[in-house]
Amino acid sequence: VRFPEDLEDDNTTFNPEYSHQVFGDDEVAFGYKGLKILLYYIAGNLSTFFRIEYTSKVNEKFDCVEADDVESKIREIIPPGFCTNTDDFVSLLEKEVNFKPFGMLLHTYSIHNEEAGEDITYQIYKADMACPGFREYHERLQTFLMWFIETASFIDVDDERWNYFLVFEKYNKDGATLFATVGYMTVYNYYVYPDKTRPRVSQMLILPPFQGEGHGAQLLETVHRYYMSSPTVLDITAEDPSENYVKLRDFVLVKLCQDLLCFSPVKLMQGFSQEMVTEAQQKLKINKQHTRRVYEILRLRATNMGDAEQSRSYRLDVKRRLIGPYKKKQRELAKMRRCLRPEEMTNQLNQIDLNMQREQLEESFQQLVSDYRRVLERLAQA
Repeated sequence: VRFPEDLEDDNTTFNPEYSHQVFGDDEVAFGYKGLKILLYYIAGNLSTFFRIEYTSKVNEKFDCVEADDVESKIREIIPPGFCTNTDDFVSLLEKEVNFKPFGMLLHTYSIHNEEAGEDITYQIYKADMACPGFREYHERLQTFLMWFIETASFIDVDDERWNYFLVFEKYNKDGATLFATVGYMTVYNYYVYPDKTRPRVSQMLILPPFQGEGHGAQLLETVHRYYMSSPTVLDITAEDPSENYVKLRDFVLVKLCQDLLCFSPVKLMQGFSQEMVTEAQQKLKINKQHTRRVYEILRLRATNMGDAEQSRSYRLDVKRRLIGPYKKKQRELAKMRRCLRPEEMTNQLNQIDLNMQREQLEESFQQLVSDYRRVLERLAQA
């Protein structure tokens, strides 16, 4: 909410992708007709207004059943101090002009907005719990995780090894410059013996009204550049990354790596090398596994897939990596032969059909190439 009229504007409303973490696997609130759970957040500081509406509700006295306590379920997520009536919320909205982003400014960028017909400015900040008011702001911000990240959990903010990166939009209201929350990322700094750290991306969320505009790539690249400048950082990883995050990471890392000498077209055609691993880690804090994906994407760009020899060479190179899990299974079978009875061995072999393995391998390869092409298309447009 930026203006009082946003409260009645359905165009500013967005719905949760997930609610099972609050209402169970069936995502059902029992005992109501016409139930509406309304959560409003002021765009910048995320002060919250919560109310429930419904046309009717079952009555324990007459219907012998009890409706779910929806309000308590929501109260478990949103921090205390939220508004319950419109007037209080609107009065807080008037103070929004005083809200300023937390922490240190890392990056400013602009994106052209077709609807507004102008460039809109965004800023990325690094914050921590020492920033006045940030702890309370973060409590409100993290409530979005429950609705938009499938396996979300709240983090221990008292652990000083957390870093917080925030994206804000700058906008004008009555001649004043205000800030709206766009999204954020949390990163945990793991210790690596003897004197390094390994930052691990834990949570990343761009709020639905801003998705698809390129903010995720801006945020991830800014975070990478922030850690790249630190001599104590070994490399950057992610905790249980989603499919969408992996695609985003592929794009950002390829963008960062494409100008390194070790990824020149001539060297790409010579195959994956230790030089690539070393340079990507030392200069960009990228680990070996992610460097390998970058290599495969950039080699695809350098390969003429219409040329039979080049295409075959690329396919074999990628499949040699993909076949790793199958070879591991074969090594396990070799061990089994030495200790299993013949009938037990037959059961194990029946589970591993070589033709099926070949089909799965080809399917994995084609899917990978399809994903890689999308990264290259996006890169060409960047």
